[in-house]
Parts: sequence; structure tokens; C-alpha cells
Amino acid sequence: MKLKLFASILMGSALMAVSAPAVAQEYEWTFQTSAQAGDNFFPMQQAWAKSVGEASDGRIEITVVPVGTVVAHNETLDAVGAGILQGHITDPSYFSGKDPAFAMLGNLVGAWSAPEQMFGYMENGGGKELFNELVNPYGLQFLGASATGVESFISTKPIHGVEDLKGVKMRAPEGMVQEVFAAAGASPVNLPGSEVYTSLEKGVIDAADYTVFSTNHAQGMHDFAKYPLYPGFHSMPVIEISMNKAIYDELPDDLKKVLNDSVPTFARDMVAQLREQDEKAVAEAEADPEITVINWSDEERAKFRSIAKSQWANWAERSEMAKKAYESVTSYLTSEGLLEE
Repeated sequence: MKLKLFASILMGSALMAVSAPAVAQEYEWTFQTSAQAGDNFFPMQQAWAKSVGEASDGRIEITVVPVGTVVAHNETLDAVGAGILQGHITDPSYFSGKDPAFAMLGNLVGAWSAPEQMFGYMENGGGKELFNELVNPYGLQFLGASATGVESFISTKPIHGVEDLKGVKMRAPEGMVQEVFAAAGASPVNLPGSEVYTSLEKGVIDAADYTVFSTNHAQGMHDFAKYPLYPGFHSMPVIEISMNKAIYDELPDDLKKVLNDSVPTFARDMVAQLREQDEKAVAEAEADPEITVINWSDEERAKFRSIAKSQWANWAERSEMAKKAYESVTSYLTSEGLLEE
């Protein structure tokens, strides 16, 4: 409904932007994010938009609006392709119904132990080119990716490695995440994020794949889930920044460079700020004698990644692009010594 409502207005402004004369503020765009206005990384995304304006000497002005402002969170791919929005900042996994490759490139369970590993793949391992191969047919141009950091894992019992996952009743999102944890011996169940707190508190579940450490701590999860795993070993959602390809293609080369160069800087700044918040929360938790923060060894992380790889292979059979993503990521992980052949 909203797609049609905003189409004529925003498409018109987008086309005007493309044909505007070469003066200050030649391009005025709206990017919708999957973040809520109150999320700690929303102002960081707004700061990225401001930095693009400054780097372009005011020729580009990007307004970043919160989730749901123009279209639903899972409609931005179509909205950007149609020119209703000029870009989005989002989790690609929302579009896995269109192609499983979006899930594999958006949140490949167990793949990354740190944001820097993912950045290396996107920038030097062929990830950016593959992402554009995926989104170009939908009318988008991929500019780059950031991340919130590796998510923590909250648990009411100590889990020091893969063996300890056996029989653990845990909350996990549907799809690849549940399949990987089931393969590792855990018993994943469906629960909305809003029920994680009470389910842990009442013992309905033993553990949960939920979000980053600082958010868990702020919400009081560690009052009863006293064995958090940090840094996490399982989930690190990618935050994709893409824009309308028709608009991008018409840009002069200097502005294309501004946009492409802006994302790696933004990504590292965002990760640094969120890591600082996590580290502060971890220090508070470690000061509490009743809380034990567990950090898996590299060996245990490699074990989990090997289990996850078997499930990645299953997903790779679901589409041609998913297979390409599987081969590309596993090749990179192996070359970096992060995955055994």
C-alpha cells in the first residue's frame, strides 16, 4: 500500500535529482534503515549520511529515516529498485524469500568471528562484486557493508564448547540459524525476541541467540542468564548499504567514489563505537561475582564453523546465487585459515 502511495512523489524527486544542474545539492535522496529511531546505531547511520554530504561538498544530501517510515522493513529491496526510496541500510536476510543467497551473504551462521573478517571478504575477497551480482537484477547498487559486531550468546548454564550445546533448549530464529544449532546438538525453538527475557527467567529455555552483549546487559538478561558467551561464536548480521542502480549509474565518477569510499570508513567507525559499548558492559558483568563471561577458544570456534559449513552446503543447493555465495565465502575462509578444507 505504502509503495504505491509514495511512488509518484519520491520517484519524481529521484528523477529530478538525476537531471539537476551541476550546482550545490544536486542530489537529494531518502535512505530507509531497518533500525528504529531509538537504536544506538541509528545516529551513527545519520552521521554516515552527513559525511557523504561533506565529502561531496554538499552535492549529495541523504536523509536517513527509521524502519517503517516509507515501507515495511522487508519491502525496501523493491522500493529502492523502483525508485520510491533512493537507498536502504538493512539486513539482507530480510529478502531471503526472494533468494536464499540473501541469507548466506546477510548472516552466514558461524562464518565470522569478528567484523574485520567480513570486511576483508567484502573488500578483498570478492564479496562486494558478488553482492552486486545478487542485487543488480533488482535494480540496486551495493555500496558496502557494516555490522553491529558479533552477537553475544546468553545462557543460564555454562557452555564452554560445542559439546556443551547438546540438549540445550534455546531460542533461535527460523531458517539457517535453527538448522545449524540443531546440527550442533542443541534443541532450538521459535520465540519472538519480545519473549526471550521472560522465557529465560522462567526456565522455558536455557539459552538464546538474541543480540549484542551491551543490549543484553542493559535489558537485565544477565540477572538470571549468568553465563554469557562473548565474543559470540555464531551470529554477526551484515548491514547492507545499497542504492538505486539507475541513479548510481548516472552519477559522475567522483561522486561514485565518494559513496564507495564512505562505507568502509563508516563501517569501522560503527564497529568501534559498538565494541566500546560492549566492552564497557562486559567489564561491568565481569565485576559481578555471580556472572561468568565465557570466551570460546579458536579450536571450539573452528568446530562450530565446520558444523555450520554442512548446513551452508544444504542452503547452497537452493539457488544458483546461493551456491556462488557458498563457494565464495568458504574459499575465502579457507584461504584465511579460518576453515579447514
